[in-house]
Amino acid sequence: MCPERGHGTNPDQLGHVQLGFNSDASLKGKKCPPALAGLLVLQNTKSFSLLFFSPGRAVNSQQLDHWASPAGLYFRWWVKKTCIEKKTAFIDLLCAVPLQQIYGQPSLWTLGWYWWGVFCRWQLNPGLYHYKTVIANQFTVCLWCKGQTIYQQVLSVERPSSLQSWNWGYCGHYAFYHALYPRALLVYELPGQQVVLTRRQVSPVIPHDYKDSSLPVGVFIWEVENGRDEDVEVSIMFSLQNGPGAKAAGSGGHWNEPFTFHKDGQRVAGVLLHHCPPVNPFTLAISAREKAGTGVTHVTAFDPTGLGGEVWQDLLQDGRLDSPPGKSRLTEKGEVTAAAVCASCRVPAHGHKTLEFALAWDMPCVHFGSKEKLHLRRYTRFFGSKGDAAPALSHYALTHYEEWEKKIEAWQNPILENSQLPSWYKSALFNELYFLTDGGTIWMEVPPDCCAEDLQGPAGAGLSHLLPVLREYGRFAYLEGQEYRMYNTYDVHFYASFALIMLWPKLQISLQYDIAVTVVNEDVQPRQYLICGQTAQVKMKNVVPHDTGDPGDEPWQRVNAYLMHNTADWKDLNLKFVLQVYRDYYLTRDSLYLQDMWPVCQAVMESELKFDTDNDGLIENSGFADQTYDAWAVHGASAYCGGLWLAAVCMMCKMAEVLGDTEIQQKYLDILNKGKEAFERMLWNGKYYNYDSSGSDTSSSIMSDQCAGQWFLGACGLDRGDSEVRGGAAWCGCGKMGPVAGGKQQQAKEKVGSSNNPYPKEQALSWEGFNRGLWKRSCFWRCTSWMSCQPPQEEGGM
Repeated sequence: MCPERGHGTNPDQLGHVQLGFNSDASLKGKKCPPALAGLLVLQNTKSFSLLFFSPGRAVNSQQLDHWASPAGLYFRWWVKKTCIEKKTAFIDLLCAVPLQQIYGQPSLWTLGWYWWGVFCRWQLNPGLYHYKTVIANQFTVCLWCKGQTIYQQVLSVERPSSLQSWNWGYCGHYAFYHALYPRALLVYELPGQQVVLTRRQVSPVIPHDYKDSSLPVGVFIWEVENGRDEDVEVSIMFSLQNGPGAKAAGSGGHWNEPFTFHKDGQRVAGVLLHHCPPVNPFTLAISAREKAGTGVTHVTAFDPTGLGGEVWQDLLQDGRLDSPPGKSRLTEKGEVTAAAVCASCRVPAHGHKTLEFALAWDMPCVHFGSKEKLHLRRYTRFFGSKGDAAPALSHYALTHYEEWEKKIEAWQNPILENSQLPSWYKSALFNELYFLTDGGTIWMEVPPDCCAEDLQGPAGAGLSHLLPVLREYGRFAYLEGQEYRMYNTYDVHFYASFALIMLWPKLQISLQYDIAVTVVNEDVQPRQYLICGQTAQVKMKNVVPHDTGDPGDEPWQRVNAYLMHNTADWKDLNLKFVLQVYRDYYLTRDSLYLQDMWPVCQAVMESELKFDTDNDGLIENSGFADQTYDAWAVHGASAYCGGLWLAAVCMMCKMAEVLGDTEIQQKYLDILNKGKEAFERMLWNGKYYNYDSSGSDTSSSIMSDQCAGQWFLGACGLDRGDSEVRGGAAWCGCGKMGPVAGGKQQQAKEKVGSSNNPYPKEQALSWEGFNRGLWKRSCFWRCTSWMSCQPPQEEGGM
């Protein structure tokens, strides 16, 4: 395992591999963790070898300088970032989180939950994940009949070393999990008790809703079915730790307090858990709904690291908790505290009752890693930014979840009831949407005193409706992945953007405005890129950025956290911006948006035209990994980038027509006619389009993402007639190659072409790109296109 880094790491825990870099004096004499004693060194651009260094062996600067640049440069950068600057790497190749299929329904935009019954990881600080099972976060059931407790069980299969007074180890044979995002079900058949519990979890993820979908809340509805011939008292206890663990407890000063909130005849009671670190303090709230026949009790504070006997016996005695008044004491340094809320009701023989719980968190003001700017979350527009909103949020959730479920069902039922769609497809359509809220997602307000100049950047973007859009709908961002920590990575957002434009179109428009601002601005700060070793500025003017920043830094203010390649030379980013602009206009008919984006589209296309080196109307790739598939070299004309280029040129013609710009329309029409002829001549081999025109061993490979441009045209009604840029038979060799995202024709026939990689088999099998390429990239728009069975909603201008 890789030791924890950057937060007071004990030097004695580090190995004795001494690093001495001539090129960077700040790293001289630093120590390297033992996990890095085996160092992967790139001997050249095409082969790898593994050099092992045992603890105690010195690595001198001459050796490091001899190492070829990509691995050596990454290692130097990694050590400087993690050991010197005490920060986390935006892509950590050396201490990756092990892949585990463990997560169930993500909730609250910030908390994850194991499908076997425990909360498992935290993302309270924006974009930064802590993969930790907090064992005190549990639901426990108590059955009380004829004046005594007949059954009490933690509803988790875990058998932890703490809280050993609790009855753990629920038999998983009696539990059943179902998920259809944004809801999930867990059914518990209590063995020998003739009682069935169904826990329904609901998060307010509601299409075309820009208020409730921003709320940091989740609801747990417990349906209790009593199959006994006698009444039974049923209590559900919800326990929660104050924060994610002892490390987060820091210097202490955390505390809990009970609360009640009464409004419109509805009463909610629970406990607030105030977590008070120096940066980004927050309050958690666990609560239950009081109503006729349902009582709510609580324990304000208990030690989740101890045996837990006091809490367990309290519940065991009568199915209630003692409900002590007043606040808990402040915790000491490193001390952890927890709280519990219990809802109880009498369920008649062969009857049914419902108990309702809410979990909310209130972190209204946040700093990113640089701590330079204070940001307000979206929900503060509706619930305030003073840090006292948790009771109101809890009450709102418990009194509105039924309305949320009706809206979710109205959205999902047309698809679920469509007999022509297979079950796996329906599941994928909705369950794969989880990443919109679970991808380190942030939804921030623009400050009330913000002016247009603050947002336009030094270059003055000239976007007339930028400020009104961001003021009304805020700023939205999500990570490329939980281990690829970059916001709004644009080459892959291109595929996932269909979910936003169809379900929350205003968020896609807002995101596009943020991208447009970065296009016309630049960052001249020089930096070294880790693959090529060359130094270039962070962001060039009039090109689309790779991403809008690292949550460990200052997103939106400093973009292009990705420093593996200089993406100013990538061939697909600019094209993907143009394609999304017209797609967004086609689906929203927002003419103000189109007018604002038109000059930006012209700027990025002018930047792209320099890649048409022979003036044949078709751009050429430059012989290295100059596109989103950043480990694949491409030479000359290519089916993927060429297809995107032709689609973007086609959409430039269409946008010019809509806006009445006849000069630009004719310019790109001429380019389109030349480019289509060149594309057919250079890439069509009689059966399908080649990967590229280089004539190399990989040139005749098949890449499904060559269809991305055509698919975007199809999504905008431009894939027929004069606007069609290629023959429909191009799909992976007339459909004969199978589900190949990238592979050789012969491989496909032998059913080994599922590698998403035109390179040799041993390289292909080492990369996880198949799922990423075939599903997320190439097919995602087809999935999301089913998410609305109605025509595109015309929401009007901004």
